Amino acid sequence: MNVHPVTKTILERLGLGLATLFVVSIIIFSAIEMLPGDFGQAILGQAATQETVAAFRRELGLDQPAYLRYLQWVGGALQGDLGTSFSGRNASGIDRSRAVVDLIAPRLWNTLFLAGLTAVIAVPIALALGVSTALFRNSVYDRTVNTATLTTISFPEFFVAYILILLLASLYPVFPSLANVDDSTPLAQRAFRTALPALTLTLVIVAHMMRMTRAAIINLLASPYIQMARLSGASQTEVIIKHALPNAWAPIATVIAFNLAYLVVGVVVVEVVFVYPGVGQLMVDAVTSRDIPVVQGCALIFAITYILLNLIADIIGIITNPRLLHPK
Repeated sequence: MNVHPVTKTILERLGLGLATLFVVSIIIFSAIEMLPGDFGQAILGQAATQETVAAFRRELGLDQPAYLRYLQWVGGALQGDLGTSFSGRNASGIDRSRAVVDLIAPRLWNTLFLAGLTAVIAVPIALALGVSTALFRNSVYDRTVNTATLTTISFPEFFVAYILILLLASLYPVFPSLANVDDSTPLAQRAFRTALPALTLTLVIVAHMMRMTRAAIINLLASPYIQMARLSGASQTEVIIKHALPNAWAPIATVIAFNLAYLVVGVVVVEVVFVYPGVGQLMVDAVTSRDIPVVQGCALIFAITYILLNLIADIIGIITNPRLLHPK
């Protein structure tokens, strides 16, 4: 049975994605196992006897071998069950713990909202800057935009966040410095309160997307059909808009997908700075309290999101590859 090269390549990428996710799950579980401290000892206190700590660990299932706990965790995750949070348990025997999925779900919506708001702002700006700098290559405008984007890339996210807080929340109070939102927050108010974290992420990813878009278009400008269009008398604007840009959508879409993957996973620092109730903030709080199931669940969600968006980027590149679409 003959399989089309595109279908074959996509299936190979999907298989590679699943294998990558399997390896990443092992890394997540192993890394969390190596975290210092013990949850049972932290809850019961230093004065607790070894017998009491051992009984508490047995109740939580932490006394089982690591490979058994890994298999139970992966098996539950495949069924949509990420386990039960440790945070509701205490030394008095009262168990008010919640399912990890119930804790992550509202936080995931907040993170996706922040990422989506950032994408809506950043993607059009990055495309416009990338196309215009390629159009006016080596001009003063091109050099100015490149210098500004290089400067933005060189700053860490938390530094950009604190500068924006200083300028737009302290010296000139336009936006709130803390992004406090909940399920009852209206959409307009939610967007207003998340303006500063969205602006921080926008400044970070616009620089990457703009420079990669510019590079993709400039690379296409060296193609033979572009040279032919120039010889036919087409202006520089016509060459880019009518000839280069339509063929640049595939690499540009790949760039956007890669940056969106970074955007969803890279919100941790920004969420912590602005105390935004997203998955990143939940994960940091869970690490502090040694809430193992929540840390594992958040890390797995980030891994799945990153791998999925990278797969989408790969598939976009595959289905737009003429060599695969029209094999000899």
